[in-house]
Amino acid sequence: QVYVVFSEELKCWCRAVFQSAQGHAVRDQLRCFLVDYAKYSLVESDNIRVPVGVFSKLPYRAKKCSLYCTKPVTLHIDFCENTAKIGPARRWDAAAVRYFRDLLK
Repeated sequence: QVYVVFSEELKCWCRAVFQSAQGHAVRDQLRCFLVDYAKYSLVESDNIRVPVGVFSKLPYRAKKCSLYCTKPVTLHIDFCENTAKIGPARRWDAAAVRYFRDLLK
């Protein structure tokens, strides 16, 4: 379900899909994914509206995606045998993420 929320950070109304609720002492906030800006944000419950008419049928400007069949790798160094090999990793390291973002720019 897509809703319309006011983002304090962006200072505008945008469409969002909700992820989870977080209760605070002052106000309830909801964690949501802003579908037109591809970013996560906390939104106060007072700033949520139901979309009307054609507005809800507009295509999103941003979409979640992933690289097909691309898995993280890292350099494994064996000091005893004085060798270095590239092998699988559990997650992307910071240098690989920075390099990929530079490629996209």
